[in-house]
Amino acid sequence: MGAIITLTILAILVLYLGLFKATKAILPISIFGLGVALVFCIVQWNGTAVPQYNGMVLFDHYALVFSMLMIGLTILILLLSRDYFDTIGEHTAEYFSLILFSLIGGLIIVSFYNLSMLFIGIEIMSVALYILAGIRKSDYGSNEASLKYFLMGAFSTGFLLFGITLIYGATGSFGLDEIQAYVQNNVQAISPLFFTGVILFIIGLGFKIGAAPFHFWVPDVYDGSPILITTFMSTIVKVAAIAAFLRLFWFCFEPLNYFWTPVLSVMSVLTLFIGNITALMQQSYKRMLTYSSVSHVGYMLFAILSLGGESANGILIYVGAYSLSSIVAFGGLIAVKRASGSENFEAFNGLSKKNPYLSFMILVAMLSLAGIPLTVGFIGKFMMFAAALHNYHITLVVLAVINAAIGIYYYFRVIVAMYFKPADREEVVWNLNYKVVLTIATIITICLGLYPSLVTNIV
Repeated sequence: MGAIITLTILAILVLYLGLFKATKAILPISIFGLGVALVFCIVQWNGTAVPQYNGMVLFDHYALVFSMLMIGLTILILLLSRDYFDTIGEHTAEYFSLILFSLIGGLIIVSFYNLSMLFIGIEIMSVALYILAGIRKSDYGSNEASLKYFLMGAFSTGFLLFGITLIYGATGSFGLDEIQAYVQNNVQAISPLFFTGVILFIIGLGFKIGAAPFHFWVPDVYDGSPILITTFMSTIVKVAAIAAFLRLFWFCFEPLNYFWTPVLSVMSVLTLFIGNITALMQQSYKRMLTYSSVSHVGYMLFAILSLGGESANGILIYVGAYSLSSIVAFGGLIAVKRASGSENFEAFNGLSKKNPYLSFMILVAMLSLAGIPLTVGFIGKFMMFAAALHNYHITLVVLAVINAAIGIYYYFRVIVAMYFKPADREEVVWNLNYKVVLTIATIITICLGLYPSLVTNIV
């Protein structure tokens, strides 16, 4: 809880810094505050995990490790924000504060132990993002992204809230302990209300993670939002939502897997094919990454379909690998777009001649997203496939392998553009913060790809 309180104070402090025009202090103080929150999580690691605040939240290893991941990713994203928000508007403090409040919602989501806290966490995270998506007020694409995200978010929240209501009606409680006891004691006599509530949960959480057929808001929202906000949405939001998805189904709904496994299997296959095939047809690098993020959700669903002791570790490694590579991919796009003014693949033509270091880091990110060996992305995919095979989802794995091959093609389009397509271009100028962030993410991607045992038994 110390991390959540620290970040709340930090978000309010950042607003006061903006009020008193101390804009240069916002970034270092934000990074320092996030570091303090990270220390709180580390200190709490060896403590006894018991439900707190009348059973509303549980800060066990599962919640703490995902909280640390999100805080670490937010530090990297904020480091990329140096001079970024200045080009969009003059309300830098508000932008930082909204990002921090959204992160607080994410921390609540991964530590929920009561369905009401899940709902509150999702709303805190989402409301801040509705605003952030539209911070370029003079850009019609950004306005459209904000409006579409708000409408679709409100729509999905209705499904989620109705699902919570039905599960409460069947069990008489919002607490996970009571819901788990109800399922275990009534496996053969589950109320139809409960089954309907599970389906509505799948729909609501499917919207939040961008799984097909509930993904239709993702392309326009991600494409229309500022690149840095898209980076935050495609990483932090997905980490929080998939972690909540897994916690709920693993802890409460596992005995009913005969009911929801077919539904999630169809969702996973649809998500993989729709995401990959659509990404294949894109000419915009940013929009390719947008549809790519949809396809990765299909692999993430494998952890829920294969509930077991390795699910938490597998999904942690997968979302960590995906998030690090996405930060590098979007960070590279910000630098290239500033130099060329374009988000298309052609903007990367000949990049390796003028910027070999930047090109190498984007190369590693693309290889990791594609699941090529010696990167942590390969380890994440391997763990997802191994878990699915362990539970005899053979057809699903075969289809996933086909989709992985499709993904290699469009990721390699970027590599081919950088290394094999000549272009008369100027050197891309990128500041020290970008070099530090992309270097850290690249080193972690390679090191964990070579030594996956460092993280395979954390949770």
